[in-house]
Amino acid sequence: MYPARIHDEFPAPGYRGNQQQALSDIRAAFEGGNDVVLVRAPTGSGKSLLARSIAGCARTAGEAAPEQVVDAYYTTPQVSQLDDVAEDALLEDLCVIRGKNNYDCILPGETDTPVNQAPCVREREFDCQVKHRCPYFSDRAIASNRRIAAMTLAYFMQTAGSDVFGKRDVVVIDEAHGLGEWAEMYATIDLSPQTIPMWRDLDIPDLDGLDEAVAFAERIEHLAERRVKELRGNAELSPDEVAERDSLNKLRSDLSWFQEDYRDPESATTWVVDQADDGGPVTVKPMNPERYLQHTVWDRGNRFALLSATILNKDAFCANVGLDPDDVALVEVGHTFPVENRPLYDVTQGKMTYEHRDDTLPKVARETVRIMAQHPDEKGLIHCHSYAIQEQLDELLTEFGVGPRVRTHDKEDRDGALAAWKRSDNPDVFLSVKMEEALDLEGDLCRWQVLCKAPYPNTRDSRVARRLEDGQWGWYYRTALRTVIQACGRVIRAPDDYGSTYLADASLLDLFERARHDMPDWFAAQVDRTSVPDLPDFSPDRALSGVSANARRRHDRSRSRSGGGRDRNHPLSDVWD
Repeated sequence: MYPARIHDEFPAPGYRGNQQQALSDIRAAFEGGNDVVLVRAPTGSGKSLLARSIAGCARTAGEAAPEQVVDAYYTTPQVSQLDDVAEDALLEDLCVIRGKNNYDCILPGETDTPVNQAPCVREREFDCQVKHRCPYFSDRAIASNRRIAAMTLAYFMQTAGSDVFGKRDVVVIDEAHGLGEWAEMYATIDLSPQTIPMWRDLDIPDLDGLDEAVAFAERIEHLAERRVKELRGNAELSPDEVAERDSLNKLRSDLSWFQEDYRDPESATTWVVDQADDGGPVTVKPMNPERYLQHTVWDRGNRFALLSATILNKDAFCANVGLDPDDVALVEVGHTFPVENRPLYDVTQGKMTYEHRDDTLPKVARETVRIMAQHPDEKGLIHCHSYAIQEQLDELLTEFGVGPRVRTHDKEDRDGALAAWKRSDNPDVFLSVKMEEALDLEGDLCRWQVLCKAPYPNTRDSRVARRLEDGQWGWYYRTALRTVIQACGRVIRAPDDYGSTYLADASLLDLFERARHDMPDWFAAQVDRTSVPDLPDFSPDRALSGVSANARRRHDRSRSRSGGGRDRNHPLSDVWD
């Protein structure tokens, strides 16, 4: 790596904000001998441009000895972030590669077939005469030979050990704050009817401890191997059989990894096992997956840059992802957005914990109507935290008479509903679930938002419960604070942008006190200015004053056709993907 050329590699015609100083600090951190540099850069810092500059410091083929690795990877957990990179003209030399399911076959009669189900994977001895023109293999070949290959973190991890995407000189991970949690999610093993076709033929034991889980995993692995051999014996497979074969191969690999890691006395990974009920589906989850990250991430490069607005505590982050803090530097990038443009408002109505929610949520709904009246001509976003809260809030707002201004989504139509809301000319209010990150609502796309609930990790998750049993309350509060900070950045995207964030859950104020020592200075300044707003009286008519008559009529017809809303007792639980 050659950090000295980091400024020359900056892709924009000029710097803005603190970018020039940030690059100087990053250069100094690498030249100081650090293998890993954490870059804490708030919203609007231009992290993608910083990432490109760092990646450009990687050795090239002309600068390396034959045994030395060259070039760079850019990766991010967020698909939307990769989409933004692909569309940014300043980042056109980042060569994007995606998974097979994102590409269509080009053979006659197969143009609607994704490459992961094409004849080349269905037929045992199929010889594709146009493989050189296949969009997936073409993009893969190009990316493997380009100076900077860009991909999602999932694809990056899946290609560990690949001959095509081997070790490189520099790895840049954008939005890296959740790296440990993402690794835990990718390494989680789900044993259920959805992942094991022969589930109904199995005698599912009531697992009591990890030793029994390992024995069960070994049995499943043998059965999966036998089924894969059966499928391989067929001259041609159907698309469903291809999907089954690929799913079982991944399951075999995961189960083998679990057994090997559990039996390794030197492994730092702690495994936990959840079972829904006696003889029910089983989930095997890792905690502190240091060894998994070593193989899938840390062995993939010489130097690493990890960028995020919310790497809140260096030592805690390093412990979570298996890094030695002595080999890691933290570069702090100052915020350039005026604090007065990103106000926090206290509209707390009580606690939104499960036992208090039925009392608090109607008050939150009434306060939301007042906020809508404060912003009659401006779009708003409400972070509902769960589909259960979203559904109840939607019903309450409809009962209060402001339904024509409200939009929702479900798990299947998230992207479509979001895109429709962003395109709308009406000042609609979008009730969102799990959209605190990777959402760019610059300018009039959104001018205000409400945080319905403090986003604490779900204590019913076995990994969360285990950490709290071990007294890791600092991790618990940092995780929630990180999500809040990410959410607050959705509506403020540029120095001249502005947007208001309303805090509806009293637990948010408690969170700010408990996690104060982990707050970035720029967010602490935001918290210190929190005030109680002077809102209009409760007035549904005023809240709807910016909605067109056509939009109101469309909403009324829709409600009439749907029979007047959804079942309040629908058995939806909180969303923790």
